[in-house]
Amino acid sequence: MATIHFTERTSATPEQFVACLTDFGPGRRELFPNSADESLRVHAEGPGRADVTEGSGGVWERLHYDWSDPHRVVMTTVDSNVWGGASGHTYTFTPLPDGTTRLDVVVVREGKNLKGRVTGLLLGGVGKGLLGGALRKTVAAVEARHGLTRP
Repeated sequence: MATIHFTERTSATPEQFVACLTDFGPGRRELFPNSADESLRVHAEGPGRADVTEGSGGVWERLHYDWSDPHRVVMTTVDSNVWGGASGHTYTFTPLPDGTTRLDVVVVREGKNLKGRVTGLLLGGVGKGLLGGALRKTVAAVEARHGLTRP
């Protein structure tokens, strides 16, 4: 099982970032490169929650999104072709005194089959850099969507 932690600083407010994170409409891939529009399916949505299947490149997962806490979004893997167990993502937003937001992201990947176990091992090593780069692109895209500049 791989547990990967990232920290970024953004000029987006927690509300702005959560709004993008929970926007399941067309163009999601512009914000989240690992979420292809053609793979996106919203199964259920309600106040502060959603049940969504997304993915790309032959890897998909069904996630239960919970954003009932305005400073945290928890995405729990419900089903996947490679991930199981405790897999998921947690985004935590901390407003800072200078008006920026600290974004802490924890990604847990527990492979449920050989492909998942091998991918999880890779993510724990070289994959961390790839996921970190994808997160930085996401932060920049969220800021651009709201007309903000990098801190």
